[in-house]
Amino acid sequence: MAVTDRKPDTRHPVPPADHPPRPTSPVAPYVWAIARLSLGFVFLWAFLDKLFGLGHETAAKQAWIHGGHPTLGFLKFSAAGPFKGFYHGIAGAAWADWLFMLGLAGIGAALMLGIGMRVAAAAGTLMLVMMWSVVLPPASNVFMDDHLIYALLIIGLALVHAGDTLGLGGPWSRTRLVRRLPVLR
Repeated sequence: MAVTDRKPDTRHPVPPADHPPRPTSPVAPYVWAIARLSLGFVFLWAFLDKLFGLGHETAAKQAWIHGGHPTLGFLKFSAAGPFKGFYHGIAGAAWADWLFMLGLAGIGAALMLGIGMRVAAAAGTLMLVMMWSVVLPPASNVFMDDHLIYALLIIGLALVHAGDTLGLGGPWSRTRLVRRLPVLR
């Protein structure tokens, strides 16, 4: 086979001359960082509201620190669709409350700090898809709702290394632990 008879390498296609590479805006990393901080605040606020009963979604008397169950209301009164029985069965269970609250706090902290984005993306996606499945079908659409949008966003944030801008992702990625276990990036 002559050198000119080789098949082109399709793993790294070269864009045609009439399609120049897309420019990257210097502002884009900051937009992703603000999206990361915003989503982190969503998770942390939910954690704090359920922990202390700040009155937004959780009354003070229903706060976790006062013996309330963070999973009880949503899973018992909002569950519908094919998984209704499953979610009613775990509503208010101590293990479900602990997992839920640790998830909210951990995902929120990781997003706010910009560290552990891969783990936060995996855990956050799992939590958000489960929350989406509680209310099937969603109220405003036959399939799509904000939980799935947030799940896609959190995956995207990890993929673009959004924790490196306005966060500790850069220094975190250079630690010996993260170099040894890149999943912690």
